[in-house]
Amino acid sequence: MQTNDILFKLKTALSLENEQIIEAYKLADFEMTEERLANIMKRRQDKGFEEATFEELGVFLDGLVLLKRGPSDKVANEDDVVELTNNLILKKVRVAMELKEPELVILFALAEVTLTKRQIGSLFRKEGTKNFKACSDELLNAFLEGLDEFYYDGEEI
Repeated sequence: MQTNDILFKLKTALSLENEQIIEAYKLADFEMTEERLANIMKRRQDKGFEEATFEELGVFLDGLVLLKRGPSDKVANEDDVVELTNNLILKKVRVAMELKEPELVILFALAEVTLTKRQIGSLFRKEGTKNFKACSDELLNAFLEGLDEFYYDGEEI
């Protein structure tokens, strides 16, 4: 999936205002301007559209965790460079929104994807372990659609 699509779907699903997104970036010590955010939230065909980088998506997800849950007591190792995969995106959103396995089963079901708790658990295992399953773009998209349905409050943004 495209980084812009993921950011837009998260903004829509969680009913986030631009100010909240910029606050998430600030919490993660990243400078995001209102203009840049507006440009990466535009549709591809719109004038001024800019592609969001994987770094911007990753930093936003880190900031979202801080925005929703507050700072962690754990000391993060800033030197580690982690590749942003679909599995990591799922994990960061799960942590930020404090989603448990039963809720994840519901989220996927809302997007008409049937997964067992065991199958969902395999998406959150460490890569390289026996039961790890890579998250496809289709599965990530279904998760984001289910998230949108799950948190839909009846109002349009």
